[in-house]
Amino acid sequence: MQTHEIIRRFTDHFTSAGHTRVPSASLILDDPTLLFVNAGMVQFKPYFLGDAPAPYPRATSIQKCVRTGDIDEVGRTTRHNTFFQMAGNFSFGDYFKAGAIEHAWELVTGSSGYGIDPERLWATVYRNDDEAFDLWRRHLPESRIQRRGGKDNYWDMGVPGPGGPCSEIYFDRGPAHGRDGGPEADEDRYLEIWNLVFMQDVRGELSPKDEHPPIGTLPKKNIDTGMGVERVATLLQDVENVYETDLVRPVIARAEEFSGRRYGASVQDDVRFRVIADHARSGVMIIGDGVTPSNEGRGYVLRRLLRRIVRSARLLGVQEPVLNSFAEVVRDAMAPSYPELRNDFERIAAVIRNEEEAFLQTLTAGSRIFDTAAATVRESGRTQLPGDQAFKLHDTFGFPIDLTLEMASEAGLTVDEQGFRTLMAEQRDRAKADAKAHKAGHSDGTAYRAVLDAAGGTEFLGYTDLAGESRVVGLIVDGVGVPAAGAGTAVEVVLDRTPFYAEGGGQQADTGWIRGDGFTVEVGDVQSPVTGLVVHRGTVTDGEITIDAPVHAEVDVTRRQAVSRAHSATHLVHAGMRRALGDSAAQAGSLNAPGRLRFDFTSPAGAVPASVLADVEDEINDVLTGDHEVRAFVTTQDEARRIGAMALFGEKYGDSVRVVEIGDYSRELCGGTHVHRSGQLGLVKLLSEASIGAGVRRVEALVGLDAFRFLAKEHVLVSQLAEQFKAKPEELPERIGGVVERLRIAERELEKVRAGAVLSSAGALADEAEDIGGTALVAAAVPDGIGGNDLRALASDVRGRLGARPGVVALFSTDAGKLSFVVATTSSARDAGLAAGTLVPSFAAAVGGRGGGKPDLAQGGGTDPSGVPAAI
Repeated sequence: MQTHEIIRRFTDHFTSAGHTRVPSASLILDDPTLLFVNAGMVQFKPYFLGDAPAPYPRATSIQKCVRTGDIDEVGRTTRHNTFFQMAGNFSFGDYFKAGAIEHAWELVTGSSGYGIDPERLWATVYRNDDEAFDLWRRHLPESRIQRRGGKDNYWDMGVPGPGGPCSEIYFDRGPAHGRDGGPEADEDRYLEIWNLVFMQDVRGELSPKDEHPPIGTLPKKNIDTGMGVERVATLLQDVENVYETDLVRPVIARAEEFSGRRYGASVQDDVRFRVIADHARSGVMIIGDGVTPSNEGRGYVLRRLLRRIVRSARLLGVQEPVLNSFAEVVRDAMAPSYPELRNDFERIAAVIRNEEEAFLQTLTAGSRIFDTAAATVRESGRTQLPGDQAFKLHDTFGFPIDLTLEMASEAGLTVDEQGFRTLMAEQRDRAKADAKAHKAGHSDGTAYRAVLDAAGGTEFLGYTDLAGESRVVGLIVDGVGVPAAGAGTAVEVVLDRTPFYAEGGGQQADTGWIRGDGFTVEVGDVQSPVTGLVVHRGTVTDGEITIDAPVHAEVDVTRRQAVSRAHSATHLVHAGMRRALGDSAAQAGSLNAPGRLRFDFTSPAGAVPASVLADVEDEINDVLTGDHEVRAFVTTQDEARRIGAMALFGEKYGDSVRVVEIGDYSRELCGGTHVHRSGQLGLVKLLSEASIGAGVRRVEALVGLDAFRFLAKEHVLVSQLAEQFKAKPEELPERIGGVVERLRIAERELEKVRAGAVLSSAGALADEAEDIGGTALVAAAVPDGIGGNDLRALASDVRGRLGARPGVVALFSTDAGKLSFVVATTSSARDAGLAAGTLVPSFAAAVGGRGGGKPDLAQGGGTDPSGVPAAI
């Protein structure tokens, strides 16, 4: 059974059982505890945590996931993968254990499902979960139901909160794969295919689970299950492991074509084939969700994945670029389930191509570093490359240890692998500590959830109204709910309905006022810390605000209008960049503030030419003069895709989405506020374009009156320059360019004159050499204003004039209050044991300085010019 058919049957099974089909979330969600989505339940966390009410009682999804904790193990075993698909069914207070087990059993064994032989199936339950044990007895003999401890059969989110016992379904692959005795005895033979989590508890202490019982029970019992799609494909396609399944094996086949080698013929080569197959899938899927290679965070993980592919191909003997070809195979294999890969492949391919080109250059540079290190090892008479050198190659140049080992072996050397692994372990420990601190710093939403549970969500009025009547349903001070807050108090106010826009989607929050009988709150920020709840952060300027008080909420209209103009302009800039650069120019971030915007976008080709920016700006302003209608409407996500609405990377969308259209020019999914007609923007002026990271560019622009004011200042400046240069404005670039060129020529001539004057004193200084024990010493302070380069040239010239005799030259000069010195030695002086670098410490303290260098030339600086006579 092909993988796409496995997915179809799973989805059909649960949708026919009343589950709402929920599309896979992006691999990148706004969750500070996760680098990538790593489980099917992640997009449903708000419902499990109680941060938001579930919009449906039961759901099903096929979630794309990435786990990166064992990247270095991928390929070495057939059990580790970075990208995988998790099929899941979820119940939010609807059915519980009996329903979850029945649904799973029917799909796994039924003829319309996977038709797996029940005699090959085992189940595990938590050690004291008698209810689950009894439910499984309806389908399995007790001998094939095993009780296990918390490490294996109790699940939580990794933070205090919901958790519960779980039940896992295993498939017996047969005696050829290991020992008898069920999952407890051998998890290589007994392969886990599905985990059913019965979320019923509130967890406090997280580990060890068997020693710390739950601290309470959830008000609703939930179901969270996860079936590994690739694992089930392995069984239903009767292959040894995931690398031989229909969606992964084609990548290995392409690598076989390139290399001329065969998978299964060599243990070492098989590792490389598996690395290529796994990382190619992960890389394409991660780039597809908007990540670009960089040196930090998600971008660093992506860069490691792509570079490991290139290195593995090199170790298979492939020298030519390979990433795009592997990406094409992944696209063709995965597109039936993820059609966006085909639609967006131009951008994905551009990112991959640029990264491969950059890495091939890095690989050349790293190889030179390795050659230098290897030569140093051989010169010292040793045969082992130190662990810190191997670690530097890994950390700085991206060389995995296997590549370093290969190169060392070719050079007749070994590598201190233990030293390398010790440094790697220290790095991982630092990363874990940072991640733990980051997770610990994630704010506690208890007070917000309490308001949400008691009063429900906040109704947003701001698309149509900028003021409205509301009621106070929550007051929070310093993270704690309070009944009232008096004058001078910094307070968070929750209303049952609000015209205030909470910061999100790149748009800054509204500001304004909340007024009631005898009190006023000046609102400076608006956030949505839990889904569905709008929190107004401000200060009580007079009176006392209380729970249940009726209020009049009023947005600062001038600010809102300016921010809305910036947001609409951002949509136009996005559309303009895609028209000019193609689909590879995808939004990667934005900021919409009063009168200005910042738009980040992917640009694998690098900087955008000034002529292209000018054309985009002209096109956008033409849209403004057309005064097109700006229309917003709600539709289904499928319909939005059909009409070509752009979605933003990393954003999570529900079944219903809001689409914003600006004439026929722009169409995007967006929850922000906008103008009514494009003409209301007045003017858009692009100010700058620059790089903010590998493959990501940033455009900044002004909108409306701010743009007019900027151009007015520019006009005044141009007029002043035209008057000074006695030229027309259009002649200024040529006229100013000519002046600048003449200045450069004059500066070069002055430099020549100055250098000649400095060097002209070389003869006189050499003539004044003093004989010190048979060595000619020239130690002198030269005129002020001679910089380091000129001082080195002068010292070298003087040294040359000392002839074959041993000689030392030490010159001092002050330039702009900074003391510099240079020491130079002749070859005969060095033969006699006089080295410039070792002479510096003998006088540096006298001028409050330090320096050093090679035996022939050393230099440095000091802070006390008055000490020069003593130094000499």
